Amino acid sequence: MGFELIDADAAPHATAQRALSAVNYRTRVFAAPQDISAADWNGLLAQQQGATPFMRHEYLAALHASGCAQAEAGWQAQFLSLWRDGELHAACPLYLKNHSRGEYVFDGSWAHAYAQHGLDYFPKALVAVPFTPVPGARLLARDDAARAALVRALIEHAQSENLSSLHLLFASAPDLAACRSAGLLLRQTVQFHWTNHAPAPHPPGWADTADADRQPFDDFEHFLASLQQEKRKKIRQERRKVEQAGVRFRCLLGPEIKTADWDFFYHCYRRTYLEHSNQPYLNREFFQLQAQLMPQHWLLFVAERAGQAIACSLVGIDPNARVAYGRYWGALERVDCLHFEACYYQPLIWCIAHGYLRFEGGAQGEHKMARALLPVKTGSAHWLAQPAFAHAVERFLQREDQGLALYLEQLDQRTPLKTSPPAAAGAKQRAQPAA
Repeated sequence: MGFELIDADAAPHATAQRALSAVNYRTRVFAAPQDISAADWNGLLAQQQGATPFMRHEYLAALHASGCAQAEAGWQAQFLSLWRDGELHAACPLYLKNHSRGEYVFDGSWAHAYAQHGLDYFPKALVAVPFTPVPGARLLARDDAARAALVRALIEHAQSENLSSLHLLFASAPDLAACRSAGLLLRQTVQFHWTNHAPAPHPPGWADTADADRQPFDDFEHFLASLQQEKRKKIRQERRKVEQAGVRFRCLLGPEIKTADWDFFYHCYRRTYLEHSNQPYLNREFFQLQAQLMPQHWLLFVAERAGQAIACSLVGIDPNARVAYGRYWGALERVDCLHFEACYYQPLIWCIAHGYLRFEGGAQGEHKMARALLPVKTGSAHWLAQPAFAHAVERFLQREDQGLALYLEQLDQRTPLKTSPPAAAGAKQRAQPAA
């Protein structure tokens, strides 16, 4: 599928434009998401399996308008899109990267191997949402044919730019299937997610039980009753420490989050990074744009003691899919177990009360399992231009998959869940739970 390069001046908002006569698509590469119609992009997103708020045009545009994702910071946008008869048929957030920061799928060993052989790994092509390791749709397409064409267009774009490689991170099942068909290498990593249902009776392999066979929790105590006694007791102890420290929480949803609340949140968020001698990926302007453009997708928990705010956690929410996403946290004072309360227990209480189906805890963190966030596989896809390195990476991924399978077996043996579902006790029974 060859590209015929067309004069970019003929398309004022696109950095380049190419024609794919074989499938009657026209490809356009945009230098910023703002150059693509928000209605077109979001309309395409709404058709995808695994659509999330973090792929919305407003979110991506805010990353660029705020300067968080820009060429000077190593995120050069080359959003790739396929058009037919003037209508958008497929698109994805494509970046030219000269580093691997802010990605959360680690390829440092690959870059090191390239350097050892005197080859340049950077720049590389990346399809991802900057700084946002939330699984979901990455290849927005009207149908499977358009998605397959988009993958081929991505490969040809990487080849035409003489890039070392192409990477699609935290992609959906349809995206990964299209990538596999195109010959890309698939890689799996693990995140930890909580689901709002009591476990059904089953043999080992709880992750395979269908959600449709399970009932949502009545309340937080019903959730605790689904855990093994040791885990249940520890959670109660952790929560008691926070309560005895005099900490109380305010929950603010969407437009209830005022400018002063956003200011306090950012102060806490920035401090978390600075304590680890890092600069935050996101700036205050980005969150101001979120407050203006996507307020309905944010939930803020503010911890207070003696009438003073001391910590907070920010959770992303999708009211349509009924999914919540743990995102950012920070504290001005140290209180034992405050992090667990702010980042897990308060969000889970809210999810149960509001009928949310899932809480995704973000990248990494085995400690989340003790709070009943269970391991879930996430997928990425990779293409490397150098055949020798592609074969080497393929062998590496085969070994990595074997190690991941053993790792998941070990995690399965450490499940915090009971082997049989808890009975939904009455309110009086749950008022005085057993330890």
